[in-house]
Amino acid sequence: MTVEVCSEHWAGGKVTMEATGRQYGFPRMIVRLFSLAMQVAIPENELRVRATRAGGPGGQHVNKTATRVELLWNVAASPSLTDEQRNRVLTRLATRLDSEGVLRVVASDSRSQLRNRETAMVRLHELVNQALAPVKKRVPTKRPKRAVESRLNDKRKQSEKKKRRKPVTDHD
Repeated sequence: MTVEVCSEHWAGGKVTMEATGRQYGFPRMIVRLFSLAMQVAIPENELRVRATRAGGPGGQHVNKTATRVELLWNVAASPSLTDEQRNRVLTRLATRLDSEGVLRVVASDSRSQLRNRETAMVRLHELVNQALAPVKKRVPTKRPKRAVESRLNDKRKQSEKKKRRKPVTDHD
C-alpha cells in the first residue's frame, strides 16, 4: 500500500504552516511520487508543517532562516485510514508516535526549506508504506533427508569412538 498527499485544486498540493498560517505548495514531483500506486490518501489538511532553525553548517544563513522542517500527522485521529490500517500503523510505528498518536517526521538535511519539506514528505511516505505493508509469514524450511542422515551417522560414529576409549572389563 502506498500513501498520497492529495489535493483536488492544484496538482502540487498545499500545506498550511503552523507558525505563520501561510500556505505553501508542494512541488508536482512529490505529488507524482506519492500517486504512483495510491491506496491511502492523506489530505493536506491532516498534515501540519512546522519550520524551525536548524543547526549544522551554513554560517549566518543557519542562524537567520528556518530551514528545518517538522511534518506532523495525527495517525490516531486520521479519517483517511480504515480502522485496520490505523491499528497497523499505530502498532508498527508505536516508538515514533507521541502520547496523542501524532507521527513526527523531521528533515534538516539541506539548507533549503523546500528540499527539507520534500525530504520529510518522502520519509513520511516510506514510513507509512512500511507500516501498512503486510507481514510475510515465515515458511519454515524442511531439512533435506541427506542432511538428517548425515547428522545421525556422525552421531553414531562419535558414540562408537567414545565407546572404544573405555577400558574393556569382564564381569562374567
